[in-house]
Amino acid sequence: MSDNSRLLALNTSESISIEGIGPVRLERSHRARRLVISISASKGVRVAVPPRVSFAKAREFVFQKQKWVHKHLAIVEQAKSQRNALDKLGASLDPAVASKKLLDRLNQLASAHRFNYHKVCIRRQRTRWGSCSARNSISLNLKLVLLPEELMDYVILHELVHTRIHNHGKRFWEELGRYVANARDKARILRASY
Repeated sequence: MSDNSRLLALNTSESISIEGIGPVRLERSHRARRLVISISASKGVRVAVPPRVSFAKAREFVFQKQKWVHKHLAIVEQAKSQRNALDKLGASLDPAVASKKLLDRLNQLASAHRFNYHKVCIRRQRTRWGSCSARNSISLNLKLVLLPEELMDYVILHELVHTRIHNHGKRFWEELGRYVANARDKARILRASY
């Protein structure tokens, strides 16, 4: 191992502050193949730094991507306030009415696009909007009925596509794109709000 490689391996994280953005965490990631910026309500702005990339390069990368970071910070902020509103509304949600609405919409979309699922479970979930098991059983969060219709449909179609493709690879996103416009943007909004 060269001296430079040793030095890179020693530095596991670093924090910087960028005017108008705030704190940015640079974190060494042995799984990362390239520099990747992620933004979440709980962790803020984070940059995954591959083993052979210096923190100086990572800092430069963040400065070059400031417009992108600003745009996505705004999305996260919007999603955070939306989540707070959803939490308040969720307390007064009638489970029977919400379940019927979700089941009806699931069946409409499944029928319209020729999807088949094994069974469905609708309940309050703390960490997910929806999921699909290997046996094509779909689980949906009761609070989906509080979202704008396009986001509710996105989650339902996301899970229905999983009945055909059980991963988040390129094929999955291409298939989902046949039914949902700007699917990745909708995914980011939902990730930021939960």
